Amino acid sequence: MSRRAFAGGLGTTLLFAPSVVTAETAEPVRRNVSSFRTHAWEDHFDTLGVGLIISDTSSKVLQHWTADGEMRLYPTSVPISDELTRRGYTEVVEKRENPSWAPTPSMRERNPEWPLRIPGGDPANPLGTRALYLSWQYYRIHGTQDTRKIGRRSSNGCIGLYNEHIEEVFDRVPVGTQVKLV
Repeated sequence: MSRRAFAGGLGTTLLFAPSVVTAETAEPVRRNVSSFRTHAWEDHFDTLGVGLIISDTSSKVLQHWTADGEMRLYPTSVPISDELTRRGYTEVVEKRENPSWAPTPSMRERNPEWPLRIPGGDPANPLGTRALYLSWQYYRIHGTQDTRKIGRRSSNGCIGLYNEHIEEVFDRVPVGTQVKLV
């Protein structure tokens, strides 16, 4: 077979069989769509009271309602494991700007090299710029200096938000706000 006959046959094949030249069309590309699952506050509480918070540890989202019913959504970090995840009802009992941080006794057991305390405002402080203290000992809703943690299972029990988000929530949430972790 001559080169010319071979090239002519190849051209005819390519003309009538474009799949030889182009890749097969795959399934449509799925875009990264938010997987936040929102909750109706009425499914969890009887009244809004002074406001309320529902933090969903599965979809990694915090919902905050003000007393007048306005709701805002925030992405969160959640505890690394189910053993560190507490679920149920609690409330905001204290609010602190630039809180200091100290590891819990169980954190010290797992990580004895950690410092005993990190002052507020220190870039190494894992509580970020604000913290809402819950009625459960050692549990907080707080900011984080490490933004890579948001949207992941990355905490030792707390719920973490971007610093700008916790500052917004902090300003809108009074002490006494009802909280539910699901």
